[in-house]
Amino acid sequence: MFEKILIANRGEIALRVHRACREMGIKTVAIHSEADSEAMHVRLADESVCVGPAPASQSYLNIPQIIAACEITGAQAVHPGYGFLSENARFAEIVEAHGLVFIGPTPDHIRLMGDKIAAKQAVKEAGIPVVPGSEGGIKDIDEAKKVADEIGYPVLVKAAAGGGGRGMKVAQTAQDFREAVETASREAEAAFGDGAVYLEKYLGQPRHIEIQILADTHGNVVHLGERDCSLQRRHQKVLEEAPSPALNAEIRERIGRVTRDAVAAFGYRGAGTVEYLYENGEFYFIEMNTRLQVEHPVTEAITGLDLVREQIRIAAGETLGYTQEDISFNGWAIECRINAEDPETFAPSPGKVTEFHAPGGLGVRLDSGLYAGYAIPPYYDSLIGKLIVHGKTREETLLRLKRSLEEMVIGGIKTTKDLHLALLEEEAFKSGDYHIRWLEIWLAGRAKG
Repeated sequence: MFEKILIANRGEIALRVHRACREMGIKTVAIHSEADSEAMHVRLADESVCVGPAPASQSYLNIPQIIAACEITGAQAVHPGYGFLSENARFAEIVEAHGLVFIGPTPDHIRLMGDKIAAKQAVKEAGIPVVPGSEGGIKDIDEAKKVADEIGYPVLVKAAAGGGGRGMKVAQTAQDFREAVETASREAEAAFGDGAVYLEKYLGQPRHIEIQILADTHGNVVHLGERDCSLQRRHQKVLEEAPSPALNAEIRERIGRVTRDAVAAFGYRGAGTVEYLYENGEFYFIEMNTRLQVEHPVTEAITGLDLVREQIRIAAGETLGYTQEDISFNGWAIECRINAEDPETFAPSPGKVTEFHAPGGLGVRLDSGLYAGYAIPPYYDSLIGKLIVHGKTREETLLRLKRSLEEMVIGGIKTTKDLHLALLEEEAFKSGDYHIRWLEIWLAGRAKG
């Protein structure tokens, strides 16, 4: 097992990794930008190294500085968290080239799943259903229009590289097609340096369902059930729950088995998440994330497994030590993403936290690096915490979630706490009858009054 791990990230996920390491008796090295010198993960780590100025491009994405931090501290492995360099195949290669262990998949698997076109073809060959669409990237717009005509409008034009909703446009009719392709390609080029796009059938009101998997280096693979991530704004997840209120036992078993078998066929290692659109009893592959997910705590709550600990064990060459039959699911869990944003306009709200009180009690967890007096910098993602609650049933969990949100105090800045409280009053959410476009429709209705 490793004696010292460098955490190549910031905020709540860096603190999350630190906690898992400490519980395993492993020392930690925190990296930070000049703007994050007072961050909680920096204050708690055994050692810390400043890797550059505030902009992420000069600090958290500065690969030479991160490798140098490993060398001067004697770290043996690097945990990338999520975001930043977590799905950068070149970074994983450089880490391994320096005799260090990258706590994640192989560079080849990161590269394969980072190319949405290649990933779609690979999973299709492995038996995972995919959304009808183009076989590859669009090279000739007139030929692509023929494909769109065949699968039927509306169609979705998507960037081959990247994600997060950038480089993604809907062509509602044949007349919209050329403009959608050209706009998506320009956005993809600007965001990812790659203007390649491809086509998929646009589904009307699907759910966003994802399957968590773990795979060791000895050929053992398990799935840890599904998460429902359908509450989204601008393709960004707002709230996640496990299990999904939309699936029955038969469908749940089928998609879990298909996903596990496909991942095993890849020879994959580490934690990974296969994401799907689900509509009318059918699943369609979206993408595979080759890293830890923001929403991993809801899976931890219903399985009792520490996913970060499992990532570290796998990277150290250990076996999973359990089979699919050993995995059991207990109760219900929901995660609310708490962002430093205006809950009405969603404008960022960085600044000093004047008051802070974390909710507590049975089945309540808050992953956050906040404390009273901490100044939230304006340079990074607005996620400042994740409130996770667990109960025996969905109804119990919803009541616990409401109580916990009401208890939580974050003063001095605006947060999305009130947005979540408002969602809990909506019948569609309380009944679990929602889809990936429901939240934006609801928000638009609220804005109109």
